[in-house]
Amino acid sequence: MGDLIGLGLYTPAEAGKLLRVPTSKITRWLRGHSIDGKSYPALWKPEVDLGDDRLILGFRDLMEVRVADAFIRAGVSAIRVRTAIQIAREALGQDHPLSTDRFRTDGREIFLRIFETGPDGEERERLLNLFRRQYEFKGIIDPILKTVDFGEDGNPLLWWPGGRRLNVVVDPSRSFGQPIDASSSVPTNVLAAAAQQEGIIGAARAYEVPEASVRRAIEFETSLGQRMAA
Repeated sequence: MGDLIGLGLYTPAEAGKLLRVPTSKITRWLRGHSIDGKSYPALWKPEVDLGDDRLILGFRDLMEVRVADAFIRAGVSAIRVRTAIQIAREALGQDHPLSTDRFRTDGREIFLRIFETGPDGEERERLLNLFRRQYEFKGIIDPILKTVDFGEDGNPLLWWPGGRRLNVVVDPSRSFGQPIDASSSVPTNVLAAAAQQEGIIGAARAYEVPEASVRRAIEFETSLGQRMAA
């Protein structure tokens, strides 16, 4: 298990619950599928390989699925997302290119942020339209990854799935990437379950966390349940 430390571990069902993406869609994307006699390969190779036939996602896979689904929700076709992944993988030299902080969308096209040095030596940021293969000036395009913390290399480090207000974080280096209270690192499902048995005050005392942490954990876990029921 040593090689798995820091990756995060999620079954397709766990990933789907966190992302509000159907498990079947995640499985199709990472295993490949056939429609009307035409085969579509996996969009990318999962970063976790347990040596058997089980499909397990790592944190980068989780973030990649999140971005791919966000593009489709914004109106970009699945075929264009597949093409964007292929182009971006070559441009960035990464197996999980969508989950970097280099992407933007306007609901129709997908853009890759490119940093160039001009004749005057000044670095400029431009947007490369992945489908027209031409540079465009940066417009008013909202970033998809508003709740992700990135490292200096542009790769995702942390995800705040309920927004930063809840102080619940998904950190692949802690608790195998399960949602935790950011301050204490106690999994939210543990705090919520303890509150059901002992009440909020009892749970806070048992795990030596503020009562506010227990309340936020309950709110987050309740939201996950509502997502599954929706």
